Amino acid sequence: MSPRLRHLTTLENLPRETIERLLDRAESLRDACAHGTRKLDVLAGRTVLNLFFEPSTRTRTSFELAARRLGADVVNFDIGLSSTSKGEELFDTLHTLEAMHLDAIIVRHKESGTPEELVRHAMSGVSVINAGDGNRAHPTQGLLDALTIRQHRPDFENLRVVICGDIKHSRVARSDITALATLGVKEIRLCGPQELMPGIEEVPQGRRYDRFDQAIDGADAVIMLRLQKERMASIELPDEAAYFTHYGLDQRRLALAAPGCLVMHPGPINRGIEIAPEVADGAQSRILEQVGNGVFIRMAVLNELLAR
Repeated sequence: MSPRLRHLTTLENLPRETIERLLDRAESLRDACAHGTRKLDVLAGRTVLNLFFEPSTRTRTSFELAARRLGADVVNFDIGLSSTSKGEELFDTLHTLEAMHLDAIIVRHKESGTPEELVRHAMSGVSVINAGDGNRAHPTQGLLDALTIRQHRPDFENLRVVICGDIKHSRVARSDITALATLGVKEIRLCGPQELMPGIEEVPQGRRYDRFDQAIDGADAVIMLRLQKERMASIELPDEAAYFTHYGLDQRRLALAAPGCLVMHPGPINRGIEIAPEVADGAQSRILEQVGNGVFIRMAVLNELLAR
């Protein structure tokens, strides 16, 4: 049996057994809490801190709900009102927070590698969970996407999964690719403009396509990504209408996929840019299921790290 985790900063190098254990635990906790209507007390007496240096709606709320449903106390750290906005060093902030006897810090930061730096500098037994760092990793999103696919298509070794859009700047894409490859997905297809594709040395897995019609042909699941303009420096792209023409998911393109192809998106959705409204809200969409699964995956991670 793979050892219990103390931190979750990335899915890289996690054995398949550990990922499957977290997926299984998410489903068991979902049933135990009756899909969120019953509070559990497995983390009673534990304190979890949300330390978000970037804005977030889904992830921060999801972690807060997950912790509270497990009986933990939750503190949301307001960066705008904290000493970090006055020039305090990140690690001074870390040690100040540790002195308050926290059990876990959930961190989101624009700089890649920040969660690992917090792990290295921590002076207590606090657990660190990565809620997204730069364009590097978003491990709980990778887990919840894998769980969503598994609930409909558990035969990973037979699946063809497409990830389309701004892969270069997407931490979600990197964690999705790692999770799916570890779980044995037959074929991972990466599609997007050349300017938005990472180098082979960055992301060695996956077959690359520049034509979406080819990438989605016969696919069992398609994960659409938004254009992360806030992370782009000097990349020139076609206007939004032209981008949608080449890389948007509409009904015509969805018809090229395998019957029942799962439509997914980590959010926030830009309707009419990467995905047509009728597809985002259509019968094959699993986008809201992803949101729901996010709470249960984060419950599973907190349970793994903090349960006595």
